[in-house]
Amino acid sequence: MAIPDFQSVMRPVLATVQDGVPLALNELRERVADQFQLTEDERKERLPSGNQTVINNRVGWARTYLNKAGLLCIPAKGMVQITARGRDALVSGPERITVSWLKQFPEFADFHTAKPQTADAPTAIELDAAETTPDEQLAEAHQALLQSLADELLAQVRAATPSFFEQLVVDLMLAMGYGGSRKEAGKATQATNDDGIDGIIKEDKLGLDVIYLQAKRWSNTVHRPEIDKFIGALTRQRARKGVFITTSDFSAGAREAALGLDIKVVLIDGVELARLMVENNLGVSVKQVYEVKQLDSDYFVED
Repeated sequence: MAIPDFQSVMRPVLATVQDGVPLALNELRERVADQFQLTEDERKERLPSGNQTVINNRVGWARTYLNKAGLLCIPAKGMVQITARGRDALVSGPERITVSWLKQFPEFADFHTAKPQTADAPTAIELDAAETTPDEQLAEAHQALLQSLADELLAQVRAATPSFFEQLVVDLMLAMGYGGSRKEAGKATQATNDDGIDGIIKEDKLGLDVIYLQAKRWSNTVHRPEIDKFIGALTRQRARKGVFITTSDFSAGAREAALGLDIKVVLIDGVELARLMVENNLGVSVKQVYEVKQLDSDYFVED
């Protein structure tokens, strides 16, 4: 069974604590996961941030929403207990409790509606009532922004001159921790006149090993002959490591050619190139920073 969305989790959360006995949140999470017969992989699946599992996040938000609607209370830190309103919901409420249904309770409606920042703001802003939790919505929006940025970035790279692309490759390797200093990297990536190799760069600042580079600012797919040519050049140089970077993509045959070799060959296509540039802040700048904060439970522990 797939991981349920957090609205589908709400009624099972209520049903799990219907006996009225306070239950630890960790135990609640386990019982809900058992009820949905989640596999080990599904129980371990994490949010894009990696900070929490998906099921734990959804049970946590279900608890928060039910608590804000007065169907649950939190009698102690990390505990959950049903209320009289919660029992009524199990009897007369819908089979699937949703955000829309919870809005009949004024305290929840107040919680779920973002208030305007100024007194003269026209109206309050409705928070998204999607199937995902606010954490997931934020992560999805962030991923969408990153994807849009990567697409725009790749278009700019493809429109640049070959010489600019060569410099970009140097900058990326430096940003990722390769190549030593800018001066050394610049010298290292000058044309080597070796067939199939565009440049050489240090693997580390001490120069204990080197990486051979091939950079192709192409729009067409890179096929196996180009990879074989690069591997042959590496072999003639007795090189052990090579990186082939292109603004296009690689065919299945090209990727297969890079596998199962004594030589380590890494293929970076246009999509991966854009991702690495964003990840290493190359060609991009920070527009705005949002801080996502959480309760510091330790602060409230009394000596």
